[in-house]
Amino acid sequence: MNRATQEVEYEQMLLSRHGLLNHRKGRRKDGLLERSAYVLLSRIRVQGPMSVGELSDAFDLDVSTLNRQTAAVLRAGFVERIPDPEGGMARKFRITEEGIRTLDAEREGMVSSLQRVMAEWDDEDISAFAGYLRRFNTDLERIGGRPWPRP
Repeated sequence: MNRATQEVEYEQMLLSRHGLLNHRKGRRKDGLLERSAYVLLSRIRVQGPMSVGELSDAFDLDVSTLNRQTAAVLRAGFVERIPDPEGGMARKFRITEEGIRTLDAEREGMVSSLQRVMAEWDDEDISAFAGYLRRFNTDLERIGGRPWPRP
């Protein structure tokens, strides 16, 4: 393994331990959504209504895990179950207006936290960093066979 790849591994490990900073307590622990709900709602919002099976495939998680996650966002009123718009047998989850409002508020908090972290960065550095993250993610998605739709 070359030194640069070792540095990426180490920095990725460090990144995974950080929560994004928050205005009041210095951490995103008081965010509006659990991480799993944030990612789940983001996927449904970008892709449209999805069944538990489709979510299981998209996230490479077993159906029981997705059942727990979807039950939580359903109870919170962030999604609703609807008949398959394409006439299939499985019911699908669709994000609600409350889910959209909550997801947007959470995303605004995340963006605000990122802006605080990168306050000293110039726009070109932020754009380059975003490009490298996108490339890294799309390569992971390609290898895993699970592309993520982007708006």
